[in-house]
Parts: sequence; structure tokens; C-alpha cells
Amino acid sequence: MTSALIQFDGSYGEGGGALIRTALVMASLTQQSCRIEGVRAGTSHPGVDLEDVALVQLLNKACQAEAVGLEHGSPSLMFVPGKKHSAVRGDFKVESFMGRQPNAMVILNALVPLLARTGAYSSLKFQGETFGRRALGFDYFRDVTCRVFAKMGLGVFPELIRAGYGREMPGMVGLEVEPSAIQGINWTQRGGLIGLHGVITTSNLPSTVGDRGRAHLRTLAQKLGLKIDVELQDVPGEHPGAHATVYAVYENGLGGGTQMGSRGVRIETIVQQAFEECARWMATDATIDPFLADQIIIPAVLADGSSSFKVSELTPRLLTAIWVIKQFLPIHITVVGAEGHPGTIQVRR
Repeated sequence: MTSALIQFDGSYGEGGGALIRTALVMASLTQQSCRIEGVRAGTSHPGVDLEDVALVQLLNKACQAEAVGLEHGSPSLMFVPGKKHSAVRGDFKVESFMGRQPNAMVILNALVPLLARTGAYSSLKFQGETFGRRALGFDYFRDVTCRVFAKMGLGVFPELIRAGYGREMPGMVGLEVEPSAIQGINWTQRGGLIGLHGVITTSNLPSTVGDRGRAHLRTLAQKLGLKIDVELQDVPGEHPGAHATVYAVYENGLGGGTQMGSRGVRIETIVQQAFEECARWMATDATIDPFLADQIIIPAVLADGSSSFKVSELTPRLLTAIWVIKQFLPIHITVVGAEGHPGTIQVRR
């Protein structure tokens, strides 16, 4: 571990969780300490969040880190990684705050690059939100993110044990990560469409709900001259809930859309919103959707060899993550395009 302390203004760029997660993971990977002042200052809920607490606790298991300011609402956070990385095993959760849970998928996705480099097999369970609004959901993580991870040589195997729809409903996710040698991906032309897929997950609802959602997805796909393979999942959960994921697999490309249900909203509306988000991405020539780009940028940086991919929108989250990465590593990450518009990312060691 170096003695250098890398300092961040938490309001920089997207000013939220992406900056913090990227900084914490990169600090752990490079064994460099960091301090963040003005944590989440660019959001309507500034200060250390439950997700930050949970991520630091898990990183502590992997590298015996020390943290100062790890209290909910704290405006600053200092993180000092300790020993060489080690595998993580066991069951984990953080105490809820005002009845709210952290998003389990965001935290576990952030951990993957570190766990893959420990040289040992990690196996853990984590309690938290598994499906949320405009947040990474389990089905997208399993079927989209982990599919790209596999292309990069990462062995990542998630299991949905109990669904949690929203921050007030705790779910449970299992995750196994193999020690992996990460390879780059060069996806500049996505090639032909291999398949269009849908996943409808429900809990404590009549089976006819999923059947109606599947029928509507097939109708929507047929209108575009496409066929869609739809998987229905009935998963245990403490409360009723529904979530839809639609994704398209190309020869060298992957992207999709998601939508969580809410009381009084018909399943047809939920699946249509997910389908339309995926269709908008399919109408571009991008090889990666904006959310997936966030999730694979750190593995791309760690990979042996270069990576390149086209994204349908350069989001503040992605651009912030890239900026943070560059504070830790002298790596060449070239961004061609402007924020809010399509762009190309090239990573060279």
C-alpha cells in the first residue's frame, strides 16, 4: 500500500454513488488510500448512504480496510485498504435505515472485479433490494452483465434466493465469483441479432399475471417482425411484486431495458416500458447500452489487452467513473463523443 492519499470532491461529475463506488473499489484494487469530501453532494440526499456502508464492510472482508466517517449521513469518508486481497465468504447485511435497504445488485456488481483477483473462490449471500426503479436489478445483472463478464473471462454466478422489490422489501442474493484472468472485449460492430429475450419475475401474484406479460411481449415483438423468448420466474418474496427485463443479444453486442411494477399498474404496461427501452437501444448502432457500460468499465481497465465498445449514450455516471479510475492508474481511456450523446470508449494499457 502506498502512502499517497487521493482526494475527491464528492460533487464532481454525477456527484453521487458512482464516484464513491468507483473510488472505493479502485482504492482496494491498487492499495491506495482515498478521501471523499462532500459525499454524494450532487444528489438530493447528500452524505454516506447505506450502499456505501455495505460496500465498505464487504471490501473490509476482502482487504482488511479501515474507514473513517462510515456513518449514515457523514459528509466525508476516508478509506485505507489493508492487506493483500482475499476471498469473501459468508452471509452479509447492513442494518436498515428508516426501513430502507441498500441495493444488493449495485454492491455485488462493484465487488466482482476485486473478488475475481483474489486468487480464491468467493461465495457470499447479501440482503437488500434486488429490483428497483432505475437501478440495477437481479435479472439484468444475471442475463446481461454476467453474460459480458463471461465474454471477458470472468466467472460470476448469481442466485436469486428471495426477491425484494424496492428499498423497503429486503431480498436475498447469492453470489459466487471464481478467480479469473480478465480479457478485453473489442465490440465496435455488433453484427447480427442472435436473440431477443424477456424475463418476468413475480412474487405472491397469480400465475396469470406472468402469462399476460409474456403474451404482450410476444405481441410487441411481432409488430417489429421479431420473435422473443420469455422466461417467467415466480420467486419467494415478503411482499407482492413484479419486474420485467428485456434484452437483445448480438454477435458482438448486448443491451436491454427494465421496469419494476407498482400497485395499480398493469403487467402489460410494465413489460411494454421495458421492451420500449430495449427497442430504443436496438435502433442505434451501439454495442453496449448506457447502464452496461458503467458495469464493465473497471473490468475493462483490469483486462489483459485492450477493449473498445460503442455506447448509445455517454452518461455522467460513466464519465465520472472513467475520471475516477484515471486518478488511480496511468491508463489510456479514450472517450470519443459528448455527454448525453452516443460515444466510443477505448481502453489501452
